[in-house]
Amino acid sequence: MESLIAARVLQGIGGGGLMVSAFAMIGELFSPRDRAKYQGYSSAVFALSSVLGPLAGGYITSLFGWRWVFLVNLPIGIIVLAVLAFAMRSRFNEKRHRIDYLGGVLLATGTTAIVYWGYHVLDPSGPDLLTFVLPLLALVAITLFIMVERRAEEPIVPLRLFGNSTVSIVSGVSLVAGTVTLGMFFYFALYMQTLTGLSPAEVGFLFLPASLTSMVISIVAGRVIAATGRYKWMPVVAMGIGGFLMLGFVLTNQHTPIWVLATMMAVFGISMGLQFQVLIVAIQAAAPLQDIGAVTSLITQARTLGASLGLALNGAVMIWALNRQTSELPTEAAVLLPQGLNGLTPHLASSLPDAIREVVLDHYSSGFNVMFIWVAALYFVAMGLTLLLEDKEIPKRA
Repeated sequence: MESLIAARVLQGIGGGGLMVSAFAMIGELFSPRDRAKYQGYSSAVFALSSVLGPLAGGYITSLFGWRWVFLVNLPIGIIVLAVLAFAMRSRFNEKRHRIDYLGGVLLATGTTAIVYWGYHVLDPSGPDLLTFVLPLLALVAITLFIMVERRAEEPIVPLRLFGNSTVSIVSGVSLVAGTVTLGMFFYFALYMQTLTGLSPAEVGFLFLPASLTSMVISIVAGRVIAATGRYKWMPVVAMGIGGFLMLGFVLTNQHTPIWVLATMMAVFGISMGLQFQVLIVAIQAAAPLQDIGAVTSLITQARTLGASLGLALNGAVMIWALNRQTSELPTEAAVLLPQGLNGLTPHLASSLPDAIREVVLDHYSSGFNVMFIWVAALYFVAMGLTLLLEDKEIPKRA
């Protein structure tokens, strides 16, 4: 596990640069409205790959073993490097830049403390020293970060950008959006696989509708913005759809037909398609051209932090709820689950006697319902924030 975490750090350093660079380059190459169209294409590819990745990963793991999930990236990476080396023109800037290393370290310290505290605060064992130390550490790190950014020659996050209401609101919405979308994929997979008994590869197919609808809606949304210059209604609708969808998941259980789950994931993709690239277009349109890279990294950072918080907070709520449900299990079911509902795996669920499995899955879905209601509330908070955006028309020219 320590090796995987260390590798994930390296992957994050490279992946963070890729995410920001791809969208920032589009912002520099195209006029404000045209950005929407090309951001739509880029977001469509991102949405497709983010869902096809788990689908392919399930099959690769089943057929060849989990190590091949990493090895398969090597030939893909070599091809991409070759394209970048031979097909992309290089524009060299003579200006020497000063990287804000101290700001980066403080920001990483603060966000890591927040994320770990989010996972730790609802621990069933109760509060301990970390429960109080982590938020204090986060507060100190963020305070020092703000002081450093005010004096840095080239700050990693230019604080003056937050004087623009669109930048502030979009950053807040992106934080919540990461929590309720990217921070939910793992729990969707766990929930569906345990309830349905499908293999990881088969569960991956349930994510395919989300990928397809997100891809199509991203392209359509980009073209609509390019034609009209209006975007505010899209994230408002996206967050509303997401909130009501989470409430819809409360009604699902082990008897819900597969096609209903697939349809609900398709709706989840519509919500993603109406928000991801739209928020990038909005924040890039609100920033001066020289700050496009900074605001793009800001929204990426917010979304990534939201995804990490989502995995921690959503998981903490789920674990708390499952522990409550475990205490309500009948004795004959509890003895077959020594680790409680938190330790329930798809394989263990399928091996239970039919009558006991029915009771166990009822309690299991009830535990997940608490998390779905929590995520629905976050969606409606994000919807409220998007309503605060100014209904501006993006100009055709910068």
